[in-house]
Amino acid sequence: MFRKSNKEPQLNIFSSPSSLLSGRSLKIYDDGNGWHNKFRQQVTSRIDEDIFKPLYSSDNGSPNAPVRVLVAMMILKEAEGISDQKLFENCRFNMLTRSAIGLINADDALPTESTYYLFRKRVVDYTKTHGVNLFDEVFQQVTKSQCAEFEVSGKAIRMDSKLLGSNIAWLSRYELIHETFRLFYEEVKQTGKLDKATAAELGSLLTLEGKKITYTCSHSEIKVRLQQLGGLMHRVLALFSITDAPRYYQTLARVFDEQYRVDENKMVIARDREEIRSQSIQSPHDTDCTYRNKGDQQVKGYSINVTESCDDGDVLNLIGHVDVRQANTPDVDFLQDDIKKAEDVFTSKVEAVHADGAYHSPDNQTFCKDDARSIELHLHAIQGPAGRYDLSLVDDNLVVFDTLTARPVSCVQVTDKKGIVRWRIKLQKGYRYFSKEQVNNCLIRKKIATTPLETLQKRNNVEATLFQLAYHFPNNKTRYRGLIRHQIWANARCLWVNFVRLFKYIEKVGHIPSFFGGNPSSPGILSCFGMVQTFVLRMSFSLLARFRKNSVFIILEN
Repeated sequence: MFRKSNKEPQLNIFSSPSSLLSGRSLKIYDDGNGWHNKFRQQVTSRIDEDIFKPLYSSDNGSPNAPVRVLVAMMILKEAEGISDQKLFENCRFNMLTRSAIGLINADDALPTESTYYLFRKRVVDYTKTHGVNLFDEVFQQVTKSQCAEFEVSGKAIRMDSKLLGSNIAWLSRYELIHETFRLFYEEVKQTGKLDKATAAELGSLLTLEGKKITYTCSHSEIKVRLQQLGGLMHRVLALFSITDAPRYYQTLARVFDEQYRVDENKMVIARDREEIRSQSIQSPHDTDCTYRNKGDQQVKGYSINVTESCDDGDVLNLIGHVDVRQANTPDVDFLQDDIKKAEDVFTSKVEAVHADGAYHSPDNQTFCKDDARSIELHLHAIQGPAGRYDLSLVDDNLVVFDTLTARPVSCVQVTDKKGIVRWRIKLQKGYRYFSKEQVNNCLIRKKIATTPLETLQKRNNVEATLFQLAYHFPNNKTRYRGLIRHQIWANARCLWVNFVRLFKYIEKVGHIPSFFGGNPSSPGILSCFGMVQTFVLRMSFSLLARFRKNSVFIILEN
């Protein structure tokens, strides 16, 4: 059955680094303020292994390596942006890295590569089956405990999003259909379910790579091939059912539905480009990623939204939540969910949110103004240009001012047949109507104009957090594929960013252990603690070393 590992492993008198090192090397290794000791204390030891209990069966599913060590390894991998090979090299031979993940003794066994990969696969498979990302739960659990110990209130938070491309090649429409069909054909050509004529036709069409065909064929030839592939797809899909379908069957079926349609004469016709939606499959190698054109940035991948505390004063601010969704997700969809998630992590209820204009919507404004929340939403700007008319409400009456003529304009309130209230002004030709949403937008613009610059600038620092999050991806393209793996990467990377902030905060103000009952600590008490701890450890190992030496002499004399 599942068993948790020991948070504080026992030192071995023969293989402990403190008994093997000396001089400056020993001083660096035993330094309580060293990054490796702080990481083990503030991250590795905080990981609740019970979260991963569902990955193992109750009768014989005990993990063959400490889950805490595996999670810590994943965090350190994203911390440095290194390969798996380099990660295992560091964990085997770098004593500081071993100390950070909880391998205190020189002979403590490191999990094997197969154990590491199996653990990652189990996390991904569990998320696909149950819709729960266990690594996301670990991030919340570790960060929540850090916020409780270091009193991170989170009364004020800020958020921003970033687009990241998936680790896929950019495919044209024909290349997408061709590559998807090729992967499917490679699976089924040995099953015998395809007749010889169909197999021969597929073989001739799919012999070359899709990229080579687009380079060598004209536009009209590509059009003919596109039509041929559509007809073949329709015939081949009918030969299989979901129960006996190969791996790429559902991908092929989805590509067919998105790229083709069957008319009333049962003819397969390629859809017009305008009919293809942004959430359609962009690559058969990553069916989760979607397309988005944001300004001058075109991305086939994902949108990552970061929510962090921004409390005033010389306090610790941490990332409370990181949310990864498909690239075509608008920013307005992040705000409500991420505020709720952040409130579960921080010690206080959110009172102020700092965000840019992309997070503005009437629904989000209503959410923040709810009596149970009373959140002040500070927007940096609102999308779109300001209108010609300045609108303001005075005693529930709308006052309209024409900024072009610098004159007030009389208006009347009207209600249409659906019961929607609007305001109307008379123009030279016809009328102009103003909705409640337009009035609210105008009032928000006025509020932004009167907001102090210091308040508006609080949002800016979250851009630095996004830069750190994607630091190892300077081309805005990740090394991963799939929504789940991107969420795991984002959680691991944010755990490291939070640790760096916490590490620098402890260096700056010190930290009293929890049984002293304080948080911003006194350097004097911290120094005392370190001296006593170092003295006891060194005396213990000195006595043990002397005992071993005397034992050798006794054996030699005998």
